[in-house]
Amino acid sequence: MDVRASNSFKRMIDIGIALSSERDHNRLMETILQEARDICHADAGTLYLRDGEQLKFEIMLNSTLPNLNAGGTTGKEITLPPISLHDEKTGEANHKNVASHVALTGETINIPDAYETEKFDFTGTKRFDAANKYRSTSFLTVPMTNHEGDVIGVLQLLNATDPDSDQVTSFSVDVQPLVEALTSQAAVALDNQNLIEAQKKLLDSFIAMIAGAIDAKSPYTGGHCQRVPKLAMMLADAACESSDGIFTDFDLNEEERYELEIAALLHDCGKVTTPEYVVDKATKLETIYDRIHEVRTRFEVLKRDAEIECLKGIVDGGDEAALKQILDDRLAQLDEDFVFLAKANIGGEFFSDEDLERVQKIATETWVRTLDDRIGVSHEELKRMEAEPAKTLPAVEPLLADRPEHIIVRDAANKISPDNPLGFKMNEPEHMYNRGELYNLTIRKGTLSQEERYKINHHMVQTVTMLEQLPFPKHLKQVPEYAGSHHETMIGTGYPRKLSKEDMTLPARMMAIADIFEALTACDRPYKKAKSLSESVRILSFMKKDEHVDPDLFDLFLKSGVFRDYAEKFLQADQIDDVDISQYLDGDDG
Repeated sequence: MDVRASNSFKRMIDIGIALSSERDHNRLMETILQEARDICHADAGTLYLRDGEQLKFEIMLNSTLPNLNAGGTTGKEITLPPISLHDEKTGEANHKNVASHVALTGETINIPDAYETEKFDFTGTKRFDAANKYRSTSFLTVPMTNHEGDVIGVLQLLNATDPDSDQVTSFSVDVQPLVEALTSQAAVALDNQNLIEAQKKLLDSFIAMIAGAIDAKSPYTGGHCQRVPKLAMMLADAACESSDGIFTDFDLNEEERYELEIAALLHDCGKVTTPEYVVDKATKLETIYDRIHEVRTRFEVLKRDAEIECLKGIVDGGDEAALKQILDDRLAQLDEDFVFLAKANIGGEFFSDEDLERVQKIATETWVRTLDDRIGVSHEELKRMEAEPAKTLPAVEPLLADRPEHIIVRDAANKISPDNPLGFKMNEPEHMYNRGELYNLTIRKGTLSQEERYKINHHMVQTVTMLEQLPFPKHLKQVPEYAGSHHETMIGTGYPRKLSKEDMTLPARMMAIADIFEALTACDRPYKKAKSLSESVRILSFMKKDEHVDPDLFDLFLKSGVFRDYAEKFLQADQIDDVDISQYLDGDDG
């Protein structure tokens, strides 16, 4: 092998390595075209990419007319219309244009002088030359064919120049194979890049679909999974820009930012396993439907019984006035008791001991059931009911009760082993669910029982489990950690792993602030009034004081103005009020 051939071979290897390692699309396009020009000493060149039935201009470079350079990394948009591969009206293949001909046939075309050929239509080229005082002479147009044999683009070089005389000449047949080899390498590199980009788009779309599905599952979460990533990235950018304290050496490159954004989008993916009736439980007795209606019916039965008893007494010769008074008092008491239970069912901030005692007292009222309650029920419910003998009809029953069929046993599949490989440390209630009427009506705060609250919290176990099963590539390996840590605290009191500050990276700790602040300020939750900006900051400051969120990140959140920037983008105008951040900084939590 002579020295010239050896150098050419080495250069092609170097070019191949460079092309395969380039990830930026625009730089890749520019490298392909520039290397081809250098091999041929071409004055100008154009790279087209196939888009369906068109060739789109990707990059244009011209040494003689540098003001015409466009596409690629130039930042200048190419305004030329794409070249059609077929006539739109007749469907006839476009072989008049040399670039479209090459795309259609897959053959290389070497034209010594465009002004002396009649095979292709160079009318447009000649108009360009006249307008720019240029002479487009020699053309080398090469197809970019991928490993499947598909032409994915066209490389067109213009005006080869003699390196000694700098005069325009034709493209040498000796250099043509090198350009063809280069375009083949380029096509593979471009195809690989396109495949990677297509996979990334598919992943992004799939993740966005999951996040949208979680938000759509419940009207109570609204756009939570869409807004948390926005806030998380705003806080991450502020941390990158800061040079204070723990943020001095903190930075995220493009891949690391993408990793955090993916984690933020997937941070609640485990909620797909949480029953909707638990997430949306608006009253204490609600399951698939609100069982207050059953209680109301029992009260109606007692009222009818009272009326019947009164009428029987009158028929039997009793004192009508006295019996009617007894009836009125009884009906009034029943109405009053039901109103109390109905209000108790709504739930609230606190349920007092007196309220609890009154529920228990009302529960001792009895009513008579004359129908078999074990027919028409599901097989699973019947099995639970059979835990105790059936009552003989007619059966006298308490107005409210906690019965065996209300207990859903926690089976082995729903228990977390103490030595589980993912390190979950959740305080599991004994039962999966307890739907007892007394049990639920006496919930002290809100509407959720401890079993239901655990079930909601259990979405974090599902989130981590689901994400740990995915074969994330190296640059996304920390997605499970970031996504699975937003309910942890700085002192190991959170869930699902009871991690502390030292166990979590900064991005993971950012997720907690983003998740909490979005929930506090959300204005699309039908079960609560949207909190003002100042109130939300104040509540978050209490969580800082209790070491539930990172104090350094909380201070950055305020000092950088991220809290206000987020508010201006996502809060309603009437939520945004003045916030004096000084009272929450410098160790004073207000």
